[in-house]
Amino acid sequence: MIGIWANVAAIIVGTVIGWVFKKVLTDKYVATFWTALGLAALGVGAQTVVANLPKSHYPVLFIISLAIGLPVGTWLKLDDRANAWIDRTFHTALGEAVATASFLDCIGALAILGPVNAATTGNQTFLYTNAMLTLVCAIVFGAGFGLGMILEVPVLFIWFTAIYLVAKFLSASFFSPALITEMSIVGGLLIVAASFSLLKIREFKSIDMLPALLVPLLFFIGLAIF
Repeated sequence: MIGIWANVAAIIVGTVIGWVFKKVLTDKYVATFWTALGLAALGVGAQTVVANLPKSHYPVLFIISLAIGLPVGTWLKLDDRANAWIDRTFHTALGEAVATASFLDCIGALAILGPVNAATTGNQTFLYTNAMLTLVCAIVFGAGFGLGMILEVPVLFIWFTAIYLVAKFLSASFFSPALITEMSIVGGLLIVAASFSLLKIREFKSIDMLPALLVPLLFFIGLAIF
């Protein structure tokens, strides 16, 4: 679990460092961070999709995931509820930033295999590597959006801990390369959507898209059972 706590610490420390920079920057320069983050997220998301799509054994699963996940998220009003709470608490629009940072830090091979390896072999290398990337990401997001980015901590902690516990007490083999590929494709598309919102190209309710990530998990659970 120490690797998971390292990722939590990376978010907190990185956000504080970024917030310090934000205090000395004018709004004009802070706005450039929004653009930089949007472009970076767009690149990471697109690269994730392009790299994983050729490896997919279920090439329509990501379409089904989005087709199911987005209506469910919309019906549950996840984005509206999350943003309403954030607005009341922090008096700022942090929702898209927190969602984007969470997608970047929690989706991909490092973020999934890290907790699995830690649970099964005690090897924390992947988690430490992810923590370094998370630290850099948190600094940039902290500079752009301030201390509110610490809201990513419970998202990352719950996600990593859930994977860790499943691998520790149920089955590490469940997190197969095929599952990671499918989740990476869906996650990459969610990152692209979030980047569009940051760049003001088109507004997407990123938090409403989160249920789409559960569809590949449920699909592979079904395969394992039947």
